[in-house]
Amino acid sequence: MGELSDIADLDLDRTARRGYPEAVFCAGKTPDQVGRIAAAVRERPDVTTLFTRAGSEHAAAVLAELPDAAHDVEAGLLAWPPALPTPAGGLVVVLAAGTSDLPVAREAHLTARYLGRESELVVDVGVAGLHRVLARVDLLRRARVVVVAAGMDGALPSVVAGLTSAPVVGLPTSVGYGAAFGGIAALLTMLNACAPGVSVVNIDNGYGAGHLAAQVAAPTDDRENP
Repeated sequence: MGELSDIADLDLDRTARRGYPEAVFCAGKTPDQVGRIAAAVRERPDVTTLFTRAGSEHAAAVLAELPDAAHDVEAGLLAWPPALPTPAGGLVVVLAAGTSDLPVAREAHLTARYLGRESELVVDVGVAGLHRVLARVDLLRRARVVVVAAGMDGALPSVVAGLTSAPVVGLPTSVGYGAAFGGIAALLTMLNACAPGVSVVNIDNGYGAGHLAAQVAAPTDDRENP
């Protein structure tokens, strides 16, 4: 391995500065580069480091340096240290419209958990069977914020925003047939949501959705701390 300074300048004090740690986006990096970063963060167990969009070779490189790191293969996410923090603040509910949206939804769910929020993941509640999401209304109304991962027509965030007073984070996924255009159709639908209170992150950006949700659900006073 070469010098870390040749490829990265890690922001390991970001938590002290803005309340949340830096994450490592693995896509586009070589396994060697990701391994060097993992070796560096090993020296800072006080900082929770998430490795996102990690393929199998990226994961192997991280685990070679951090063998006890938590690894969710479906979400393509690794976390070190592996222990989830004690949750504080409000509840983050993450909905996956279909099973095909689950990898992105899991990335959002795990990001919120590792950033210190209680989070519940609900799967397969798309608009093709509205009774499924209606059966979850009580849970939705307990949420401080709801993340909705949906591809195809991307209609679910508007439905959810009409059922709860919580802000909704629309998370378009690249799931769908040809005219879905790799998630662009879902993105545009969410941006044009009729229901107020819907914000939208980029296509397949589960990390961004989970991070935003964690910020929205952050503790507002000492009563929400464990």
